Amino acid sequence: MHDFLRNYIDKLTGASMSDEEFNHLKDAFTTKTVKKKQYLLHEGSVCKYMGFIVKGAMRKYLIDDKGNEHIVRFGIEEWWMSDRESFTMLRPSRYNIDAVEDTELLVATNEKLSRLKDVSPLFIKMSQILDEKSYAASESRIEASLILTAEEKLVQLMESYPAFLQRFPQTMIASYLGLTPETLSRVRKQVLSK
Repeated sequence: MHDFLRNYIDKLTGASMSDEEFNHLKDAFTTKTVKKKQYLLHEGSVCKYMGFIVKGAMRKYLIDDKGNEHIVRFGIEEWWMSDRESFTMLRPSRYNIDAVEDTELLVATNEKLSRLKDVSPLFIKMSQILDEKSYAASESRIEASLILTAEEKLVQLMESYPAFLQRFPQTMIASYLGLTPETLSRVRKQVLSK
């Protein structure tokens, strides 16, 4: 499993991780399996792990006062899953993270990631690239929620992350897009009929 992460880092950074750095990577990350419907994180708990998905699918969501789920993030292979604020600030999380499919992850604690960054320039480079991509994705998601129509939101998702539509139930896709399942069903028919 660690080779999967090494290949991902090499591909993302355009460089090759040295064997020494790889040994530090293996020391920092351990394997974890989260079965379908089991949790990696519960609301109110401090997030202990930064997880890299090797196989499977997960979602990060919060539940409002009326009991409605609001999905803020999906994760599939080669995606990272955590509540970064809780993980770095050691604050109780507002989010739940659970597995939508049986999921295999490589996980590291904050302490181990800090040590890894001290000895692995390539891991730091990867982190910087991911921070930039994450910021851009967050800005795009905020913009979409503010100005796009339901149809435009669906088309954007279909173009940007087509695998999500195959891997996650329509009720979850609706929650992620901020739509009701009925609206998503209607909009899908309109989009697919074009």
